Amino acid sequence: MQVMVDLCVIPLGVGVSVSEHVAACQRVLAEVGLQHQMHAYGTNIEGEWDEVMAAVKRCHEVVHAMGAPRISTTMKLGTRTDRQQSMADKIQSVEQKLRG
Repeated sequence: MQVMVDLCVIPLGVGVSVSEHVAACQRVLAEVGLQHQMHAYGTNIEGEWDEVMAAVKRCHEVVHAMGAPRISTTMKLGTRTDRQQSMADKIQSVEQKLRG
C-alpha cells in the first residue's frame, strides 16, 4: 500500500539545535531511496507502507545512536485506494487552482 507521511522527529536532551539530527534522518531517507521533501518543521515522505515505516524506525535508531536519550515524533499519514497520487500531484493541483 502506498502512503504519504508528514514526519517530524524531535530529539530531546540534545540541546536547542537539532539540525545535525534532522540531517541524519534526511540521509537515511536518501539512502533507502524514498521520495521525500523536507520543509521547515518536518519532512514529507511517499512510498510503500513497509518501506516508509522501516525508514522512520531507522531514523529513530540513528538519532538515538547520536546521543539523543529520547525522541518525540509526530506523523500524519495518508493513503488512498481510488487512484495513485504523488506529493507533486497534490502540490500541482493546488497551484493550478491558485493560478485561476
